[in-house]
Amino acid sequence: MSPDHPPGLDLDRLRALLDRERPGLVTGALSGRLIEGGRSNLTYAVSDGTARWVVRRPPLGHVLATAHDMRREHRVISALHPTDVPVPRPVLLCEDEEVLGAPFYVMEFVEGTPYRTAEQLAPLGPERTRAAVLNLVDTLVGLHAVDPAEVGLADFGRPEGFLDRQLRRWAKQLDASRDRDLAGIDELHATLGRQLPPSPAATVVHGDYRLDNVLIGGENDDIRAILDWEMSTLGDPLTDLGLLVMYSMPLGLPDSPVSTTARAPGHPAPAELIERYAARSGRDVSAVAWYTAFAWFKLAVILEGIHYRYTLGQTVGPGFDRIGDLVPVFIEHGLTTLQKG
Repeated sequence: MSPDHPPGLDLDRLRALLDRERPGLVTGALSGRLIEGGRSNLTYAVSDGTARWVVRRPPLGHVLATAHDMRREHRVISALHPTDVPVPRPVLLCEDEEVLGAPFYVMEFVEGTPYRTAEQLAPLGPERTRAAVLNLVDTLVGLHAVDPAEVGLADFGRPEGFLDRQLRRWAKQLDASRDRDLAGIDELHATLGRQLPPSPAATVVHGDYRLDNVLIGGENDDIRAILDWEMSTLGDPLTDLGLLVMYSMPLGLPDSPVSTTARAPGHPAPAELIERYAARSGRDVSAVAWYTAFAWFKLAVILEGIHYRYTLGQTVGPGFDRIGDLVPVFIEHGLTTLQKG
C-alpha cells in the first residue's frame, strides 16, 4: 500500500464514519501515515490538508482483545482531558470492526517530541534537559493527584491486592516464554514477593510512564500530552515512580537496543527525582527500591518475551538479535537494587 494508505487504515471508511458521527470535522480528502515508535498498538497520523488527528488501533492480526483495549484507552483520556493532566482531546471511539477491522479511536494530533535517547536530548542542553525531566515528575504528581471517582474512573481497576497481582501476572508472562536458564530471575521474583510493601491509596496509574511516552514542545519545553495509556489502571502510584526511576538509571551498555536518557547532560539523578516526587506528592517513598526493582523485573520479562519470539522467527528487525543479552543485565540491576535498598 502507498504511504498515504498504510495497512490497517482504510481512509475511505474512516472518512465515512467521521462524516456521519462528526459532521463538518473533515473538510478535505484524508491522507495517513503510520507513526513509528509505537510499542504495541498501531498509531497513525491522519490529515485532511488542514487539520490533523491521530488514529489508534490494535496491531494487525491481534488475537487477545483484552491486550489491546481501545475502549479502555479512550475512556481514560476522556476522563482526564477536563483535568490539568495533559492528554490529547478524544474525538471518537469506534467499536465496529467493520470499519477498520478492529476497534479504534480518534484523538487530536498534538505537536511535540518524544525523547527516547540521551543523544536526542543532548541538543536541548543541560538546563533544558534538567527542566524537562523534572517537569516529567511534576506531571506524574499531577496525574496521581486526580481523584478517580471525581472523573468517573472509580471502577477503572481493582486496587486491592494490586502489587501481588502484578507480580503473579509478570511471572505468568515469564513462564509463557521461558525456554532457557536465566540466573537470578526466580530469586528476584521470590524476593519481591517476600518484601511486598503496603500500597498507598490507589490512583490512576499510567503503567508505562517515561520520557518517550510524553510529547514535549513549545518555548518552555512543556509536556503537551501523555501518550500510550494501554497499561493504565487504578493501582499503586509508586509503580509509576519506580519505572521512571529505572529509566533514569544508566544501563552501561554501549549500542544497546534498549536505552535510557540517563546519560544526557543535565539529566537529574534518580535520587533527585524521588525527592521531588515525595516533596510534591506528600507520599512516603521509603520503599522506592522495591518499586524500582519490580520495574527491572517487569522489563526483564518483557525483553525475554521479545527474545523468545525472535528465536521463533516471529520478530524481525535491527536490534532484536541483541535483546536476549540484555535480560541478565536487567535481572542483575533488580537484584542489586533490592540488596542496596
